[in-house]
Amino acid sequence: MPRCEPLRREWSGVADTKAAIGKWLAGRLSDWQRLSTLLSGQRDRKSESLAELLELVQRFRALARDLSLARAVTPSGRLTQELEALFLRAHEAVYRRPSSVRRQLRELMRDQVPAVTRDLRTALAAAVSLFLGSALAGWWLVDSFPELAALFASETMIEMVERGELWTDDLLNVIPSSLLSLSIMTNNIVVALTAFALGALYGLGTVYILGLNGLMLGGVFAFTAQHDLAGRLFSFVIAHGVVELSVICLAGAAGIHLGEALARPGARSRSAAFHDAVNRAAKLLPVCVLFLVGCGLIEGYISPDDRYALWTRVVVGLGYGLLFWMVLTGRLWSVAGRPRS
Repeated sequence: MPRCEPLRREWSGVADTKAAIGKWLAGRLSDWQRLSTLLSGQRDRKSESLAELLELVQRFRALARDLSLARAVTPSGRLTQELEALFLRAHEAVYRRPSSVRRQLRELMRDQVPAVTRDLRTALAAAVSLFLGSALAGWWLVDSFPELAALFASETMIEMVERGELWTDDLLNVIPSSLLSLSIMTNNIVVALTAFALGALYGLGTVYILGLNGLMLGGVFAFTAQHDLAGRLFSFVIAHGVVELSVICLAGAAGIHLGEALARPGARSRSAAFHDAVNRAAKLLPVCVLFLVGCGLIEGYISPDDRYALWTRVVVGLGYGLLFWMVLTGRLWSVAGRPRS
């Protein structure tokens, strides 16, 4: 028993030390809140005052000490996790290089977009599978029950197809190519952004958008096939459809990623996991919007113009699609940067 007394005193001292550290950390809450406020209100460094920058650096250094103490007291506790997240934000703000739009755009396209695409490959496979499965389901429904075509096509479209015409015929005689392109760009961008944003509903909204668009595509093709017009519809769609459908699936993958972050946040808080998922997946949106602008131009000027033969449309569609996926995977930059022999 006497031999246990030193151990008891030592353990009591350790417990008292941890309690004192915990109490001291609790008193640091206002400082962490101030640091978070500084980070949230950060602007470009050119417009920041010297006092704000100095305060940010000082509080960042103090946070590093606080984080080490928190890890000693509660290595896997909620406090340590929150301080680690705050430390990462502050580290990025303190050590980031001076802003340059050109350099940021280059880093986004060359490094960040391919990295995010690799991270989302599982979600992308799920989005593509859902879209293709819905398209097959839409084809089967209309092929088995032709009256269900009214679910996917308007009455005017149905009447035209039954007369042996497509609603895309003479489209340029009704709407100028410039206005048609602008309308198509706007619609496609809204659909892509909606598929991404509805991921905030635990991914259910994204699943709805993917399923609905897949059903419509399959149902419309099945209906036109019943009247021997599927080939003409394919000729209209192929030039712009490869990238357009790819963007929908990619935006769907990003939305699924948001839903997964909410449903399975892991060790982080749900809000922190969702915030990180949004920041990561949103890096794909500029690429999606840029290529959808190109899709709108193709659909406004090439797809409805009978002067372009089918082989020309196929080359445009597949070539534009290849360019899109080379950008996403980073292969375009590796090819462009390869030294000449």
